[in-house]
Amino acid sequence: MKEEERRDFNKEAAKWDANPGRVKLANEVADAIIREAAPSPGMDVLDFGCGTGLVTLRIQPLVGSITGADSSPGMLAVLESKVKAQGLTNVRTQLVDLEKGGRVERKFLLVISSMTLHHVKDTADLFKQWHGLLLPGGLLAAADLDTEDGSFHGNNTGVLHSGFDREHLKRLLRETGFSDVRDVTAATVMREVEGGEKREFPVFLIIGKK
Repeated sequence: MKEEERRDFNKEAAKWDANPGRVKLANEVADAIIREAAPSPGMDVLDFGCGTGLVTLRIQPLVGSITGADSSPGMLAVLESKVKAQGLTNVRTQLVDLEKGGRVERKFLLVISSMTLHHVKDTADLFKQWHGLLLPGGLLAAADLDTEDGSFHGNNTGVLHSGFDREHLKRLLRETGFSDVRDVTAATVMREVEGGEKREFPVFLIIGKK
């Protein structure tokens, strides 16, 4: 991806949480992760593509530790300010830019991700990275859009996939080495698209075990 095609999340970070629809979706994804992956105090968790930590901080009280990884320093700065303000001691952040060869360190019992897959070019390679980051018996729980026509975002700068076919992703996960692969619908986003039409966009959560 060319640098000029990348979405500048640093510029959006300060106002990111001001979008009520975005906060609602993050909460619904977090609820689905809690139901389906059962985060617990013995878990070290990675939130990949954490943004400002909307999902991270929903999972934080339930687990031993959680690391928020993101490619945007601006997003991580917002998360870090929340962590400091709340006096949290079990949240770490890590700057990871896949386009520049960045990689996450450490191993985890749970890897979660929300609305990040469609910004990553090589889905299969990302699944391999996530598999490698998990301890034996660890879980992956990743949320993103079902296949859509490109109208969800309006501005598709930095959007590399117009959603995903769930069966295709489940097949990729199995080929990567995940077992017990399944999916649920985590949320449905109602959004006005071009022309004023209101449309529903389902968001899945796909789960796999190492």
